[in-house]
Amino acid sequence: MYTLFLLYTIDPNKLADWRAYAQAEFEPITESGGRITGYYAPTEFAGATSEAFATIDVGTMAEYEVYRAKLAAHPLHQENARKIEASGAIHSTYRAIIQKVEPEAAGK
Repeated sequence: MYTLFLLYTIDPNKLADWRAYAQAEFEPITESGGRITGYYAPTEFAGATSEAFATIDVGTMAEYEVYRAKLAAHPLHQENARKIEASGAIHSTYRAIIQKVEPEAAGK
């Protein structure tokens, strides 16, 4: 199982715009084959207030490629992308494919 990890550098003054974008992306991501494991907004308690995260399980690399193509063509995702770009809330997005490390089975 592979997971798409997204690190957003955002304008902290436009956090509401980023939150609206994150909430709006649940439908097109799910319909495109991704399984959102979380969108995470910054807090003022610890860490940078200009960083937000998302994790989306995408299965195999072949499934990820299908997911990417479906998402790029999804009309709601295209609309969400236009809105967030016009808002200026996201300065940059870092993408990585990561894999969860599980503990080894006992007795191995």
